[in-house]
Amino acid sequence: MMNSEFAAIPEKDGCVACGQKDCTQQDFPIEWEGDHYVSRREMVKFLTLGSALLAVANWAAAFGKRFVRRNSSEVKLLGPAKDLERDGYMLFRYPTAESPCIAIRTPEGKFVAYSQVCTHLSCAVVYDKGENQIVCPCHRGVFDVNQGRPVAGPPTRGLPKVKLELRDDQFYATGWEA
Repeated sequence: MMNSEFAAIPEKDGCVACGQKDCTQQDFPIEWEGDHYVSRREMVKFLTLGSALLAVANWAAAFGKRFVRRNSSEVKLLGPAKDLERDGYMLFRYPTAESPCIAIRTPEGKFVAYSQVCTHLSCAVVYDKGENQIVCPCHRGVFDVNQGRPVAGPPTRGLPKVKLELRDDQFYATGWEA
C-alpha cells in the first residue's frame, strides 16, 4: 500500500484518494477543447517553412539588385562624344545613382563602357592609359579594355558591359549586354 501523502497518484485501477480512473482533470483543470494543441509535426513544419522563407528573403536581398539592374533598359544621356577624347575616360552613374560606371575611348577610337565595380571585391576600377587596361587598385586585378574580361589578378568574372549608342554626336547608355 502507498503512503498517504502520495494518495492522489493514479494507479492502474484508478486514484487511491478519490477512486476515479483519472484525477488529473481535477489537479490540472484545463479546457482541452479550447486549448490549441500544436503537434510536433506542425511545429517542425512551421520551423522548416519559416527557415525557408528567411533564406529566400536573404537571397532576394543579396542578389535582387543585380537582376533588376541588368534587365534595366533605361536610356540615359551621358554627354557629347567630343568630351571623351581618344585614350580618355569618363565616369558616370547608370542606371541608378548607386551604380558607378566608366566609359572609355580606346587608342583605336572605339567606345566601350563597363560597370566600375570590380567583380572580385567590389572596389572601384580605373582606366590605365599607359597600359591600355582597366585596373583594380585594391588587389591588382587587370581587365581587358575591349571585352572587360579579367587578364590578371584575382578577379575571375568579367566586368558587366554597358551598351552605348551614339546619336547626333551624343552618348547614351541604353542597357546592359548579356
